[in-house]
Amino acid sequence: MSTEVIILNGGSSSGKSRIARCLQDVLPRPWLTFGCDTLVDALPAAMRTSEDPEGGIGFGPDGSVSVGDDFRLLDIAWARGIGAMTRAGARIVVDEVFLGGPDSQERWRTALTGLDVLWVGVRCDPEVAAAREAARGDRATGMARSQADLVHRGVRYDLEVDTSRTPSLACARTIAARVTG
Repeated sequence: MSTEVIILNGGSSSGKSRIARCLQDVLPRPWLTFGCDTLVDALPAAMRTSEDPEGGIGFGPDGSVSVGDDFRLLDIAWARGIGAMTRAGARIVVDEVFLGGPDSQERWRTALTGLDVLWVGVRCDPEVAAAREAARGDRATGMARSQADLVHRGVRYDLEVDTSRTPSLACARTIAARVTG
């Protein structure tokens, strides 16, 4: 069986999106890339609040993230939709943040049942991620530092890369070498 989905899990500002774009450049066939930001950007504005998410997603001033029941339902539907696109023939790279650790991974495992998935942990030193976050200026301060280790706890990977000192393209080449078919 050949790899159909690559899941990149890492904290905010760890370099997942850049690796996903580099994978599109180095893999021999076309791959689509979607990220957790794709889902958040697709939400109605009322579901993207600053602190209290009610039914949506909220971002606290300390970088914390909280989600409500409506967001959880849409998140499950989104994962299943990625699975449906893959079953329809698309190859997909998903840039994700497993805030729920192994529960988040299990949600994706369920949505991607029967598909060949490469699970990749994208690690980044919390200090490096925090510096990237500050340079970006589009994230709540503290998000990168708080997520750097949290998102990996209890998660099982086929491969891990570290973007602290390794360029995104080199990480993408390491991942591409593990892609079958």
